[in-house]
Amino acid sequence: MEANDDDHGAFMEKFLLLPPSPSSTLPLHGLTFAIKDIFDVAGHVTGFGTPDWARTHAPAAATAPAVLAALAAGATGVGKTVMDEMAYSINGENAHYGTPANPCAPGRVPGGSSSGSAVAVAANLADFALGTDTGGSVRVPAAYCGVFGLRPSHGSVSAEGVVPMAQMFDTVGWFARDLATLSRVADVMLPPAPAAERRPSRVTVPADCFRILGSSLDGRTYEIVNASVAKTFGSDVVDNGDLGDFVSSNVPSIGKFIVVGSSASRVPALSAISHVMRVLQRSEFKANHAGWINTVKPNLGLGIRERVQEAIASADDPTMEDLHTVRTEFRSALAALLEDGILVIPTVPGAPPRLRMEAAALEDFRARAFSLLSIAGLSGFCQVSIPLGIRNGVPVSVSLLARHGADRFLVGVAQELYEALRVEAAATWGSSA
Repeated sequence: MEANDDDHGAFMEKFLLLPPSPSSTLPLHGLTFAIKDIFDVAGHVTGFGTPDWARTHAPAAATAPAVLAALAAGATGVGKTVMDEMAYSINGENAHYGTPANPCAPGRVPGGSSSGSAVAVAANLADFALGTDTGGSVRVPAAYCGVFGLRPSHGSVSAEGVVPMAQMFDTVGWFARDLATLSRVADVMLPPAPAAERRPSRVTVPADCFRILGSSLDGRTYEIVNASVAKTFGSDVVDNGDLGDFVSSNVPSIGKFIVVGSSASRVPALSAISHVMRVLQRSEFKANHAGWINTVKPNLGLGIRERVQEAIASADDPTMEDLHTVRTEFRSALAALLEDGILVIPTVPGAPPRLRMEAAALEDFRARAFSLLSIAGLSGFCQVSIPLGIRNGVPVSVSLLARHGADRFLVGVAQELYEALRVEAAATWGSSA
């Protein structure tokens, strides 16, 4: 299916799922939402981004609880969206169904694997959209398409009726064009909790994470964030300590996986965290899908094919016990750092890659991206990607992270901080923001 001008190529199929009650008092009344083609919708085949999966699977017998929750809250479903094959990419290009067109950055990828969901929201085709995030599949397309994207705490939203990629990390999330809508959806999707405090005791803005941006985005994002946090919460809460040093000092087992001699735009300890997560993810993906892949031998697109084959052919990693130890130690260390605080990092390491970018350059970008994305991924913590605006024709974003279970606190802090971020970015960039 080719991208078309009407829907930016965002949709696999369009339909209407009406809420069971039309009451205007429901929290999502009047809102429309799109659904990534990884969620079951009764009577529809869940395609998982690849024609061979759709061909070999029957229509779903039941609808995923996350979709039902949105409907029960009064929202109307408007269709299923394109995704990267088997959710195994953060790029957003699909060899079979076309690449959804990025409304925010023409000629550049929309990000994946929840590409169509992000594009549907960015193009005003839905008020919000459901996606999933294993290694970055909500956060990346949110950043690339200039919208808000929330990856909740792992396990806080039901993933039943969602095709698994790697259950250790799979997380149901969503996109919205504004924080008010993002928050309304959060109130429906997240477990009940008392009213959250909106003032963090510490806001960590690690300089090393912003150095990962390198020279690819001369947007002074680090300065914008520091100034905004100081104006909103006071300069006394700002901590600019390097996150890599913190991880090296507080995650005892990480040393086994740190590779010295990395480039200036890499943080060795965070690259090690990324390695740990990607090996664990690959192992679970193999356990989930090796049988189907070896039997069906699906026709997968370039890039996805090689990644899937590598996962399926991989032997059991002899360091698996050490990998799980690192994950446990990292969660504990990060929880201590963010006890009543927030971590602010770039969502991605630069501008969205151009369509059909050369493979070596794209792989370098992916490696830097995963060193940022794996912080929330490996820990299971919640993260929201916040668009700052357009700089030199491309979207710029930052992310806030909070400890596991502090999702409402995270959204509240985002609401407090966003206006300062927006104003500071516009002032720093001038009229081009």
